[in-house]
Amino acid sequence: MTHFQLLVIGGGNAGLSAAAHLLLKAPKTTVGIVEPSEKHYYQPAWTLVGGGAFDVQKTERNEADFIPKGAEWIKGAAESFRPETNSVILKDGRTLTYDQLLVCPGIQLDWGAVKGLPAALGHNGVSSNYSYAFAPYTWQLIKGLKKGRAIFHNPHTPVKCGGAPHKIMYLAADHWRKQGVLKDIDIQYWSGAGKLFAVPHYEKTLLKVVERGGIKLNFMWRLEEIDGPGKRARFVGFGEANKDEERWVEYDMIHVTPPQSAPDFIKKSPLANAAGWVDVDKHTLRHNKYPNVWSIGDAAALPTSKTGAAIRKQTPTVVNNILATMANKAIPASYNGYTSCPLVTGYGKLVLAEFDYENKPQETFPFDQSKERWSMYQLKREVLPRMYWNFILRGKAQG
Repeated sequence: MTHFQLLVIGGGNAGLSAAAHLLLKAPKTTVGIVEPSEKHYYQPAWTLVGGGAFDVQKTERNEADFIPKGAEWIKGAAESFRPETNSVILKDGRTLTYDQLLVCPGIQLDWGAVKGLPAALGHNGVSSNYSYAFAPYTWQLIKGLKKGRAIFHNPHTPVKCGGAPHKIMYLAADHWRKQGVLKDIDIQYWSGAGKLFAVPHYEKTLLKVVERGGIKLNFMWRLEEIDGPGKRARFVGFGEANKDEERWVEYDMIHVTPPQSAPDFIKKSPLANAAGWVDVDKHTLRHNKYPNVWSIGDAAALPTSKTGAAIRKQTPTVVNNILATMANKAIPASYNGYTSCPLVTGYGKLVLAEFDYENKPQETFPFDQSKERWSMYQLKREVLPRMYWNFILRGKAQG
């Protein structure tokens, strides 16, 4: 089939859960899912992999096992969009057409945006939990370091799971404390952001965790270069106080979060806004120019943290609005920007941050979630992975 009532671009969390959720509500809808990857990954666990608390192999499954019943998997990658003719051109030259288009290809990891990073990854003390291949190496570095300097980096761009760049730092500090070597390790956080966390309700706890680990915070710095053999990193300042200042910082280990952006084929498409993201209304999730185009997930131009929890709330909104549009009815649903960051602050400790577009807490549980809790750590480590594979991707955990 080349024409679909709903064509979905991307078979990650957003694409699969939305397709599955829609088919549960309207099983006779013809749905196509464009996705080139054979494997599907539960990426939120990679922080725990890097901290030695999760088996990386348990984060990988076959994509085929999660294509919802009733949907057609189109193994391929989208190349260009022609919204005026309701068509998508794939890299292999195939053309697909649609009544409604849901664009959710995820985010692009721009490893090459940092000079020397691709060549340095996986050795010379350079690692990243943003890669299935290198997350286990992060744990090798942490457990092998007894003294020296450890740098944890957060880029100047939006990233998926905004807490991940510092969660691994808290785990590392906790490990070194338990090993009795924390006093011998200089932990530094170099960030392209202006503060540690955007929501004061949760940041106050994180700042105490930073103090507990003796961590030095550096804000408004952009990582420009990694000198792997020399074990040093070059940062350039872009804040008011450090504009254009350059610093080479030596390290014994560095955890790098790559700069991230919308995928290139989105950036160059008519669907993108000036920053490259899919230009949708932040409440209805409908495209601002093309009324039968929608977007959720990391590639959407939504001013909230890019997380799986955000997708879980975006999914019923976009599905209800797509189904209403297909029935020529007014769209009923609105998304308030809800997102969640399960902030691991140590082994057996977690702050469950939940908030909306206005950075106001939107907490699920009847207690102060800004406090570190063992129960919330167990939620992340034991409950959420099972929920993801068995319910979220099946379209059964939305709302």
